[in-house]
Amino acid sequence: MLQMNEPTLKKAMDTLEFLSQDREARRLYEERQKYLHDEASMIEWATEKGIAKGIVEGEQKKAIEIAKNMLSFGIEVSVIAKTSGLTESEIEALKD
Repeated sequence: MLQMNEPTLKKAMDTLEFLSQDREARRLYEERQKYLHDEASMIEWATEKGIAKGIVEGEQKKAIEIAKNMLSFGIEVSVIAKTSGLTESEIEALKD
């Protein structure tokens, strides 16, 4: 069980007491909390979007690497396109 003299709990109790007395302070506190929550949500969304983009880019690079290797073995462009997911024009551009 938490002790009342624990600094974190004391700070929380002091904050609660302060906010319960002053309506404007409570409003400002709630706005600040909402801002912090919204900011955390935006960061989480951006992180997830960045990870997804990185995965797509990584898969594209891997497909290109595999296509280049297949070209070096003389495999037909149409077969490489079917197996790599790249278009035939993308594969043709890799020959240069």
